[in-house]
Amino acid sequence: MGGRLGINGLGRIGKLVLWRHVAARDFDEIVVNVGRAVGTSLNDIAYYIGRDSTYGSLGKYLYGFKDQPAIANIDDGTGTMTINGVKVTVLRKSRNPKDIGWAGHGVEVVVESSGAFVDPTIPADDPKGALAGHLDSGAKKVILSAPFKIKDKSKPMPDDAVTVVMGINEHDYNPARHRFISAASCTTTCLAHMFKPLINKIGPKKILTASMATVHAATGTQEVLDRLAKPKDKDLRKNRSIFNNIILTTTGAADTLALVIPEMSQIGFIAESVRIPTTTGSLVILVVNIQEEPDRIIVDRDYINGIYKEAAENSPHRLVVYSEEQNVSSDIISMPLAAVIIEAHETHTRTAEITFDAGRLVGVKKEILEGLKDNMVRIPLTQAVIYGWYDNEMGSYVNALSMLTTMAAEDF
Repeated sequence: MGGRLGINGLGRIGKLVLWRHVAARDFDEIVVNVGRAVGTSLNDIAYYIGRDSTYGSLGKYLYGFKDQPAIANIDDGTGTMTINGVKVTVLRKSRNPKDIGWAGHGVEVVVESSGAFVDPTIPADDPKGALAGHLDSGAKKVILSAPFKIKDKSKPMPDDAVTVVMGINEHDYNPARHRFISAASCTTTCLAHMFKPLINKIGPKKILTASMATVHAATGTQEVLDRLAKPKDKDLRKNRSIFNNIILTTTGAADTLALVIPEMSQIGFIAESVRIPTTTGSLVILVVNIQEEPDRIIVDRDYINGIYKEAAENSPHRLVVYSEEQNVSSDIISMPLAAVIIEAHETHTRTAEITFDAGRLVGVKKEILEGLKDNMVRIPLTQAVIYGWYDNEMGSYVNALSMLTTMAAEDF
């Protein structure tokens, strides 16, 4: 495709986005801003880029068992290196987005992955830095590797900002209008690809309630060892060692999901998260309560699995994977193009009748109640439990994010 891509931040996501794009050779050059000195020279940054404790060496990622050297032509003076034939320039001066100078490097699309700038309403000249600062620095589009978070709750989402999960709602992206694009989160990406096939097949009105729990790998915001809480910390569990604990926490996946699947507003939904001591490889456990109808096919295990088997065959970008294997978390790490891997072997359903007093319902006409025996109504209800694996770093999230980046770059 050509052109130049900017990446701000070289943490977990920034580094793996770099791996993904040098592998695909989507861009002629990639400009990475780390915003500070690292080690003693550019060689130390190359050392970090070329190795990963979760995914192994960059050489193996690019070349498989051959494991050829992936990085060459390291020049500390110019801040450049070559990775898989792609020129990579590393900037080490400015942490504030408005001072990076993207225009001077010919960068028009930037992936913001530092984790520091997530509010699209903060002005570009804010002394602490802002997402909009990338535009002042010369970028035309900014892709955020996280959900938007507006600090001032009285402010609405700007008209030039949109949340997109590839394969779900990329049609919501308007190139002429949107300058800020959030790629949501890893959990939302997985969950959206689990929920959308159900809505398409069953319809939102028949899904009465749903709940989700993600069993999630550790992230860089967690502590290696216990530490004392910072001022105004409310959740003390976040200060506990992820090495030694299963930690209950929160997720914003429910709120973000409604941005990419509007039908979710019709469904009662709750989402929870549990962090566990693994480096990647996570699981969504989705529970849905579906109203049965006498004149339709019974919603059972085969019916639910059939929905996902069809989705895997027909979903855009092939981001749904249907598996009848007995997987464990390490099996799905690095699986390419897999927003979710449905563990069909563990899909469960149970159908029963629920009985309730119609007289307690709001808006029921008196003449209807008089026709009911004791005001009691019985409704057949099926509860389905569906398991979906996702590699919360490379395999699911970074691949979907990079597809979004390439789509946005096609505008230039």
